[in-house]
Amino acid sequence: RSDVVVLCFSLANPNSLRHVKTMWYPEIKHFCPRTPIVLVGCQLDLRYADLDAVNRARRPLAKPIKPSDILPPERGHEVAQELGVPYYETSVVAQFGVKDVFDNAIRAALVSRRHLQFWKSHLRKMQRPLLQAPFLPPKPPPPLIQVPDAPPGLGGGPAALFQAPLCADVVFQLQGGHRVFAHRIYLATACSRFYDLFTLEGPPESLGQGDGTTRDLSSWGRGFLSLRWELVTDPVAGRERRMAVVAMDRGVRPEPLRAVLEYLYTGKLERPHGDLRQVGAVAELLEVFDLRMMVANELNQESFMNQEITKAFHVRRANRVKECLAKGVFADVVFRVDDGAVPAHKPLLIAGCDWMRAMFRGGFRESYADEVSLPGTNCACLRAVLDFLYTGVFTPTPDLDAMELLILTDRLCLPRLQALTEQYAVDELLRAFMQRVEIDEQVIIYLEMTQFHNARQLAAWCLHYICTNYNRVCRRF
Repeated sequence: RSDVVVLCFSLANPNSLRHVKTMWYPEIKHFCPRTPIVLVGCQLDLRYADLDAVNRARRPLAKPIKPSDILPPERGHEVAQELGVPYYETSVVAQFGVKDVFDNAIRAALVSRRHLQFWKSHLRKMQRPLLQAPFLPPKPPPPLIQVPDAPPGLGGGPAALFQAPLCADVVFQLQGGHRVFAHRIYLATACSRFYDLFTLEGPPESLGQGDGTTRDLSSWGRGFLSLRWELVTDPVAGRERRMAVVAMDRGVRPEPLRAVLEYLYTGKLERPHGDLRQVGAVAELLEVFDLRMMVANELNQESFMNQEITKAFHVRRANRVKECLAKGVFADVVFRVDDGAVPAHKPLLIAGCDWMRAMFRGGFRESYADEVSLPGTNCACLRAVLDFLYTGVFTPTPDLDAMELLILTDRLCLPRLQALTEQYAVDELLRAFMQRVEIDEQVIIYLEMTQFHNARQLAAWCLHYICTNYNRVCRRF
């Protein structure tokens, strides 16, 4: 004879609860009519678990659990009330309810013995099975900040900028009247020879000063004849701009030169194999030695070695671009912000940001102005944006305000930088939280601002924080 029967079913299997009513309860009542029964719903943790992760762990042996299979607490209570038995829910994983089941099963067994003469006096004060305290679900994991891939954008990057040289500031004059337009910042950061060339003589202070003055380069290096500054019509905008005119030696042909310059923009060798020897000759003449090595590898059918050359090219360029940004070398525009001025480079901005491309390409006043007013932001935020547009890497600084940067990224339509800034803001909040710094007020401020400036991922994180710490936040505010 049993003292008590614990009748279990799975909260993730509706059929098991159905069998409780149709199969197990009638059988127990048939063989043990006076034995108390305790109904127990098992696997309570699955009600709040990530079912996708659970199903991946159960494959391929078990049937996947669907969200519709999870039974709510009301279903178990309804069956228990219909059968007239106490009901409890348990989870071995969460260590919840197991002790309640055994304690109350003992109570049910002892109460059922009151009819015996020996136990009447001893069990007079024994309570019936108690109600179970509600289960406190575990805190859901915070939402992850998803950083999107870099979009190609309308600008198309450096390659498209070379094909349509908007805001060009250097033109190479070849024999036969051929002209090739380019940008000093791209050439100087990719090749030391061009960096030395463009730092020999800077642009004149005014349009009249220095125009027509020619510097002889025949003794300075092979391939170059002279350098002078003059007004040249922009091939894209059709407006006159001050450009460095570099006269080239007659041995430099247009197509090989364009191949060399395109490599200095992109770091890739994308030319037909038929003119590779001419490209290699011009690269050696202009001292672009890494391109000369790539051409040699292509001719020797060892192109797999070019991957390391390309990696080194981009690392070297990123370092030189950062140096030019810090020193303002080759800058052709100055942004006026609330707390100062920041020099910048139009070609790099056009290649990395559609907003900048539209501003400098259209008929706006900013397209030909040397200074552009950008109110509502500060130098630290703008430098962070420029550093990202130049190198593709977000590098936060100690004086950077995440909320101010989010406002600027929303203004400039930079979703990738916005996501990186949201991740930076979350990391800063978590770091302060781990140091026992009160962040409730900061989270509420962030929530209001992020909803206004389209930072939806950070807004979702702030809502999660407020919901999981609701009582503490309400006590303070």
